Amino acid sequence: MKRKALIAGNWKMHTTAVEARMLATAVAEGCSGIDDRDVLIAPPFTVLGEVAASVKGSRVIVASQNVCWEEQGAYTGEISPIMVKAAGGSAAIVGHSERRQIFLEGDDLINRRLTGALTSGLMVILCVGETLEEREGGRMFAVLDRQVRRGLAGVDAAAMTRVVIAYEPVWAIGTGKTASKEQAQEAHAFIRNLLGEIFQKDIAAQTRILYGGSVKPTNIDELMAQPDIDGALVGGAALDPQSFRRIIAFG
Repeated sequence: MKRKALIAGNWKMHTTAVEARMLATAVAEGCSGIDDRDVLIAPPFTVLGEVAASVKGSRVIVASQNVCWEEQGAYTGEISPIMVKAAGGSAAIVGHSERRQIFLEGDDLINRRLTGALTSGLMVILCVGETLEEREGGRMFAVLDRQVRRGLAGVDAAAMTRVVIAYEPVWAIGTGKTASKEQAQEAHAFIRNLLGEIFQKDIAAQTRILYGGSVKPTNIDELMAQPDIDGALVGGAALDPQSFRRIIAFG
């Protein structure tokens, strides 16, 4: 099955309002005329509305970097799905390794975020990936199995049309180290086979699986040449319009 590539930029805790407008405008201009792939950007929530306004009329998807499972309530510091949509977003990232490692979010909490976002109509990028210790200890596949199964608990086949998986080996995020194309493909193939076990082969075949971990203009082409890699979740390079434009234009 032919899957439409998705290049996603996670801005993390960067950009003021002025910087965000300039960067969003540059991204929208950079992907103008490119119709065979999707482009997504995830700015900090403080500028999500301004970013959405800056890319209005373009094909750029705007996402929140995280999302609460409830639409409203006493959840200090959280951002609800209806807030994301009201600000102009249509997607959310959940389970990013920094949320797991720094803020100690576990699989059950991440699943609540994912299912809440899906219920509210958002597209969701579920991030999974092993640490260096887990990889070297031979536990990579067990970790991925747990994170995918628990992250997708309660999600039905119909909702999976709005789910994207992002494989991001923790040891390759922000370190300059990148999984080799063979390592990345191995993990992506495992996740796709796992989706076939959880759901059906057709769901596994249609689900996009992105690679995240020090993605750069110099390695995007070889990564995207792999049969089970359907796009990239880009960190640092997404903050540089020229680098991100080159990543969008892979191939």
